Amino acid sequence: MSDDRLYFRQLLSGKDFAEGDVLAQQMVNFVYAIGDRSTGECVLVDPAYAVSELVDLVEADDMSVTGVLATHYHPDHVGGSMMGHSIDGIAALLDRVDCPIHVQTDETEWVARTTGVTDEHLVAHDSGDVLSIGAVDITLLHTPGHTPGSQCFLVEGRLVAGDTLFLEGCGRTDLPGADPAKMVQSLRLLGRVPDDTILFPGHRYSARSSATMEQVKEMNFVFDQL
Repeated sequence: MSDDRLYFRQLLSGKDFAEGDVLAQQMVNFVYAIGDRSTGECVLVDPAYAVSELVDLVEADDMSVTGVLATHYHPDHVGGSMMGHSIDGIAALLDRVDCPIHVQTDETEWVARTTGVTDEHLVAHDSGDVLSIGAVDITLLHTPGHTPGSQCFLVEGRLVAGDTLFLEGCGRTDLPGADPAKMVQSLRLLGRVPDDTILFPGHRYSARSSATMEQVKEMNFVFDQL
């Protein structure tokens, strides 16, 4: 597939959308839009905060939201209550767009509990499943550790890693459902993806917003511990 057919946008909370939301500015979440320009279909990865703005942004590109990919259940990624704040997420999105929410099998219960979204909208996946958006294939990888059903997405030489792996560091393993031993296994799995794969993390916790896996393995201390 030619690169000009792939639709891929990285959107930073508090800057590209939810500009006036102080929490969004502090949390610096990334949302991703991935799709096929030829068919006009796309999915949103971890839509939270100003979800209607996110739909407007992709529609301005002549794209339509046909689904959601959730990396994990935390409210800053899928919506819900966090630190006394109510964050818009997939429940609010469904009020505007009727679409499936793709989650990892082990995360289904956690997402439902956090967001209030019912099973009729949640589609459970196993590691290795491929979601096709037009001619764009997205491979789902189960990467537990930060949460039981954390998952990452491989698409056209890009790795969308949620809170499993950042350019510097990895996701916390001291929260409910976390498991340090499983995180080590997941990092080893991600360490085997091709070096020229570009890592796109779930937060902007570094000066750069993306980097090749070769660069990440050189500068990220977690790979020294594996």
